[in-house]
Amino acid sequence: MSTTDILAIASAALAVAAAAGTAVALLFLRRIRAGQLTVLADGKADLVDFSVSLQARIDDLHKTVDEIASALTRVDKRFDGALTNVALIRYDAYGDTGGQQSATVAMLDSSRSGILLSAIQGRDYARIYLKELDRGNCAIKLSPEEEEAVRRAMAR
Repeated sequence: MSTTDILAIASAALAVAAAAGTAVALLFLRRIRAGQLTVLADGKADLVDFSVSLQARIDDLHKTVDEIASALTRVDKRFDGALTNVALIRYDAYGDTGGQQSATVAMLDSSRSGILLSAIQGRDYARIYLKELDRGNCAIKLSPEEEEAVRRAMAR
């Protein structure tokens, strides 16, 4: 074999290797372009810009949720102070009146604070008593009917 033949064979082998390298590089380039089209979305929108705007929207959503949670806490505090526990007890204050004409109304908030309104009915008179409860404590002793009204009001 002559030097020319060896050079020709080496050149042919080198050309085949270069062609194979070019084919592999072309496959990699196609994959990169497919990924680029995914990121760039065919030139319509940039996926990176979309993800940044999506993150901003998520941040706004978190801010809104925090504001709603804060407002809900304020509403809970206001609701706890509302007179939401109410009960009415009817009874005979005196055994001779009949018809359970006397009554006690308990109007309390969630901490057992509020008022007790008692209307005591006798044969020829009626008296109204008002007692204030502060966290279940009263400066004046409660009657059994008033204690029952408080118990029923708080059981609701």
